[in-house]
Amino acid sequence: MASATRDASDKEGVEFIHEDDGSITARDIETGVASFGETKAEALRMLAEAIELHEGGGEPVTEEDLEEWGLEATEPGDKELPDFMR
Repeated sequence: MASATRDASDKEGVEFIHEDDGSITARDIETGVASFGETKAEALRMLAEAIELHEGGGEPVTEEDLEEWGLEATEPGDKELPDFMR
């Protein structure tokens, strides 16, 4: 069972969730954006990148990118949200 290291009732900051597989999820409380890594530092670096993309940074993913990565395009809402995002 995953465990959080901070009270998610705060309106800002980062919540760390220690997953059963040993990875650590870092979730920005204000935006709900999350990412993970093997350490807190790695999770924070990945979270910073995810927040930048969430705020419009980076390059958009193209159909060619999806094909190259072997992924299918989905529309928002096609999949159920993970527990930590509900």
